Amino acid sequence: MPDHKNPLVSVIIGASCAGTATVFSILDVLASVGRDWEALHGTPPSPATFTVSYITANGAPYWDINGRRITPDATLDEHPKPDLVIVPELLFDPSLPLPEDLVALSRWIATAYEDGATVASVCSGALLLAEAGLLDGNEATTHWAFADMLARDYPLVKVRRERILVPAGEGHRVITAGGASAWEDLLLYLIGRFAGAETARRIAKLHLIEPHGDGQMTYASLTAGRQTEDRIVCEAQLWAADNYACPMPVTEMASRSGLSERSFLRRFRRATGQSPADYVQSLRVEEAKQLLETTDMSVEDISAEVGYSEPSSFRSAFRKRVGVSASVYRRKWRSVSAVGTV
Repeated sequence: MPDHKNPLVSVIIGASCAGTATVFSILDVLASVGRDWEALHGTPPSPATFTVSYITANGAPYWDINGRRITPDATLDEHPKPDLVIVPELLFDPSLPLPEDLVALSRWIATAYEDGATVASVCSGALLLAEAGLLDGNEATTHWAFADMLARDYPLVKVRRERILVPAGEGHRVITAGGASAWEDLLLYLIGRFAGAETARRIAKLHLIEPHGDGQMTYASLTAGRQTEDRIVCEAQLWAADNYACPMPVTEMASRSGLSERSFLRRFRRATGQSPADYVQSLRVEEAKQLLETTDMSVEDISAEVGYSEPSSFRSAFRKRVGVSASVYRRKWRSVSAVGTV
């Protein structure tokens, strides 16, 4: 078990755009460490591992996006120097630059890290760590919908969009977690690291949480975030959305653009971060996911439906982009669909 004499001074930092459920889930679970399991089993509480607060730039009460009045515990300046900083999910437009108020928070995060804090993020919170420079040269993850923004605006970051949890940097003092529910994976990791594996297991049993073992690509929409600034590329994307199953879609896209194929390829990649071939593959796999979720078509028939002449090529492309086989994907999401019929 890690050796620490005093509770870790832990803060969640946020703003009015912070995901309220994530913030309070983290607060509740960290507060329960060493207390709730012991209470259920009639044993004395263990010494606290974490003291945790929710702080914002001005500490003022605010109304969240769902109309709930939230009162933070303190301002950034009022709070003691933290040992652990957690940035929750934040709601902002991934097609635009990071909002200025969040840029200001990132400067505070950079200072906390320089003063020795371990810094972690959930979901889109990774963008603040990137803005603080803490992810430069490191691997990192974020919610699949923000992965393109992370790669676009912070090219020194090695984006691992398929990962749920990525500890990185010297001493693993920077940890990023994927989608909003990946706070569970992050907390089990942090509790195991600072309170010990047995405590992490107890917390998992107590709160019925477990790691997302399949990664996050089984949840991702591979075609989220259509690029719109480049008219030629946007028109090519719109055409591809209806014609991805045709035999030579990239050649056709280039021809329709009026550019040479080489110029079109460069322009498409510059605008989207993907080659046209990768983009078409993503469209095909995304359609295949929908068919697996909603029909009883065989994998072979789905393969042909979305434009693959060889089922083996489809199976390979599907596993590469989704992280599991088509049959495993179907079982996963059919089980979700069945919940409402029980």
